[in-house]
Amino acid sequence: MLSVGALRAHLLAARLAGRVATSREESLRSYRLFAARDPRVLIGLDPEWAWNQRDLIELMADKCGVSADPRHVEGDDVIDPERTLVALDAFSERIEAAARRRATVLLGTGHPHRLLGFYAALADALSSAGCTVLTPAQGHCVDITTRFGLRTYNLDYVRGVALVREPDAPSSGRATGAHTHSPLPVRVALAAAAEAGGPLPELVIGDHGWVCGAGQLGFEAMGLADTDDPALFVGEAEGVVAVVVPLDDAVRSDYYRPLTRYVLNRACLSQ
Repeated sequence: MLSVGALRAHLLAARLAGRVATSREESLRSYRLFAARDPRVLIGLDPEWAWNQRDLIELMADKCGVSADPRHVEGDDVIDPERTLVALDAFSERIEAAARRRATVLLGTGHPHRLLGFYAALADALSSAGCTVLTPAQGHCVDITTRFGLRTYNLDYVRGVALVREPDAPSSGRATGAHTHSPLPVRVALAAAAEAGGPLPELVIGDHGWVCGAGQLGFEAMGLADTDDPALFVGEAEGVVAVVVPLDDAVRSDYYRPLTRYVLNRACLSQ
């Protein structure tokens, strides 16, 4: 079993926590846009409270360990590995509880190139524990506004994990997909599940719009988020999102494997 000390060392060595690749400038820009309620940064969340940039800096300092000094405006951002570890434990507890009650779950990612393996391992373990892993709306079209204009993507599932692909992307089942923050894919998936008469997920696991979009609709949702994704942490602060694990969400995919082992061990789901 991977010890807490070994995982902490890995988080720092892989730059999943500690000094991360996300820049302070990127994070502050996201906080400004969130304060202005830009939908590109809200990613499906409809905040109940008014949040200005200083509020967001303070929240992210508390949740992630970034600098609380608004005069700190450049350089690499920082994530406190202790906060990552505490959140991973809470994340694992929810996984264990879902497995124990054989919950119906939905997993999706806007970072398929980086995080698909992490979520797929969770999907495999939960399925082996008797959970139903949903795959609603496979092949459905999702129109997403991007910086290049309106683009149509196809919703697909790989090893039980939802992602979106461009229409001309390689055939279904391949572990490639588009990077997106949009909440529209999870809305399409949930609507299709409802229209089919259910079941609906008791837990949604993912990142970006998968978490915020599902949480805003009243589903228990949790996932991973970087320092420039304030929406998930605001959702957690407002009680809309269950658990958010602060870490860099764009390092090499194999760097997340120790996290997978740690979560599955903590959740008593090691294979």
